[in-house]
Amino acid sequence: MGEEASFSNKNVAASTTIGSSVIPIINRLQDIFSPVDGELSKISLPQVAVVGSQSSGKSSVLEALVGRDFLPRGCDICTRRPLALMLVNRPRNPGDDGREWAEFRHLPGKRFFDFTKVRQEIMAETNKEAGSNRGVSEKQIGLKISSPNVLNMTLVDLPGITKVPVGDQPTDIEARIRKMIMAYIRQENCIILAVSPANSDLATSDALQMAREADPTGSRTIGVITKLDIMDRGTNACNFLLGKVVPLRLGYVGVVNRSQEDALAYEKNFFHDHPVYNGLSDRCGIPQLAKKLNQILEQHIRMVLPGLKSELHSRLNAVAKELQKYGDVMESKAEKETMLLNILTKYCEAFSAMVDGRSREISTKELSGGARIRYIFQSIFVKTLEEVDPCQDLTDEDIRTAIQNATGPRNALFVPEVPFEVLVRRQIARLLDPCLQCLRFVYDELIKMSHACAVTELQRFPVLRRHLDDVMGKFIRDSVRPAERMIDSLIEIEMDYINSSHPNFVGGKKAVEVAMQQLKSSQDGTDGEKGTLSEIGQRFGLTSQGRHSQSNNQRAASVGGNSSSRTWGFPIIFGGKVQAGESPASRSPHETLHNVEQLPSTIQLTEPPSILGPLEMTEQEAVEILVTKLLLQSYYDVVRKNVQDLVPKSIMHFLVNHAKRNLHNTFIQKLYRENHVEELLQEHDEVAANRRQVKEVSLVLQLAVQTLDEVESEYLPET
Repeated sequence: MGEEASFSNKNVAASTTIGSSVIPIINRLQDIFSPVDGELSKISLPQVAVVGSQSSGKSSVLEALVGRDFLPRGCDICTRRPLALMLVNRPRNPGDDGREWAEFRHLPGKRFFDFTKVRQEIMAETNKEAGSNRGVSEKQIGLKISSPNVLNMTLVDLPGITKVPVGDQPTDIEARIRKMIMAYIRQENCIILAVSPANSDLATSDALQMAREADPTGSRTIGVITKLDIMDRGTNACNFLLGKVVPLRLGYVGVVNRSQEDALAYEKNFFHDHPVYNGLSDRCGIPQLAKKLNQILEQHIRMVLPGLKSELHSRLNAVAKELQKYGDVMESKAEKETMLLNILTKYCEAFSAMVDGRSREISTKELSGGARIRYIFQSIFVKTLEEVDPCQDLTDEDIRTAIQNATGPRNALFVPEVPFEVLVRRQIARLLDPCLQCLRFVYDELIKMSHACAVTELQRFPVLRRHLDDVMGKFIRDSVRPAERMIDSLIEIEMDYINSSHPNFVGGKKAVEVAMQQLKSSQDGTDGEKGTLSEIGQRFGLTSQGRHSQSNNQRAASVGGNSSSRTWGFPIIFGGKVQAGESPASRSPHETLHNVEQLPSTIQLTEPPSILGPLEMTEQEAVEILVTKLLLQSYYDVVRKNVQDLVPKSIMHFLVNHAKRNLHNTFIQKLYRENHVEELLQEHDEVAANRRQVKEVSLVLQLAVQTLDEVESEYLPET
């Protein structure tokens, strides 16, 4: 044992400067991060992962690096939980007895000087998580060993690759262990220590195969060949040590596995006396492996340290933002009132900014806020009204019937105004529904914006958020009512007075001229038809004659009116003829009866149906219908332009701008009350728990960043 200690001390003395400043930093970071689970556990710190099949001798390699027997032993799987082993070189100082001690992460402050008890604690902690019947767990055990006889490094002993499940192990134990190992060695900050026994087929080593899968270039894999002293006589691992079989950039080291009682002395003599290995002294022995691991880990840490610092700063900024979301704990009543007032003010400012397009977070993918309101006005409301045909729901028969109903028993001399006004009012009334729909669309957008207002503090207070949404919803609903009344009034105003003197209205005379031109262009142009159009033109006052021509119907009516022989069929009804100047009442009953006996059979009229339609359309009526349509279209355009202009203005005034102007005052009246502050600013229990957790993570990251900032620039790689 004395020879071993002397050998180890000499090796350490020659190498204490290597990595003595940088590797302990990673060890301190391990200590800092270990109490915190979650996202911080995903931070990849530089370390060495020891990989090998069951009984490959990897645990013996670790013990040889420490110089102590402290790991569980047995013929079955020994390492059943990952063991994070931090070796800390403790320089000898005056008053330091140089005793080696171990400390577990789950037992902080308790030092183990008896390494037999270290083994017992590892086994007990393993059984606690993985059971006592060879089960396996992914939960890591942390162990720190402080000694003047070790080099600084961090290693993780992973469970050995096994093929056949035993005990409580599941049937897919091999796949589970491989998955666990790959989770470590896939990390770019991990150095892979692939351990393979020399008395097996090294070309098919499980450790080397997994290392090649995780590190295809072999740039971060060190090969360790164990049990060189029990190879078959006449064989050696020289070609493997030289990298001729499976090349690795970091090379190989060969070792001899023995208990720590005589490990280093036996190994030194074996390699010195061996005819092949004595020429490979730089690739053989535990001291060479320790030195190689220390140097490689040191270089690797120097290389990744800037990136690690950047990652920690980035995480710290993210945690600071998250902590800002949870805010500070408010103790006094004044603090809570100030907080409530600030939240209400920020909310109103965020709402107004979203309406006006001044929001800090402007989307580049879709329209939002006030831009959506403008889209509703211009691309939906205005465009829809422009596409409406005012005569779409009116057939020619409808218009013709309305005209005839307006003339009564007489034949119209001109197109009457009454049917035009009735029909145009009906079309104006149709505008009310799209106007109210436009108002409803804008209302929906304001509700969406109220829900999307990003005020960080609101996430802490669900009660306040709920009350705020309720007040906001009622406020906007109340603002809809005056807007509805204004829109109703606008439509009623347009319906109440038909301004036929409007400068943009086509007028009757112009409409007749246009109708005549359209009708003329649609006819074949025969002489008879031209004569008919001439008569129609005279009727509408479009000829040079000073009187209106009479239609056949008018002349027939005139003749019938001047005849003294007919009075609308009354003589027939009473059974006799009426002579000129004689009334039926002057006749005696005997004469009347005598006349009836001399008359032919009575002519019976068909009873009129309950619903009557107009007679067959004449060319004159076709012109009247066309004129009416032109007047409807013209006046509808006048009203449509007024509505397209005034309805958006009304919605903006009574709803949108009203909300921007008065929302803050409404919040103050409804929410900012002395007896409501405590209730509104209640936090969920999970919010308080999350705040504590995030604060803890923040403190850990701050300490980690401070630790890295303390590293002097001379230890960082030059740029």
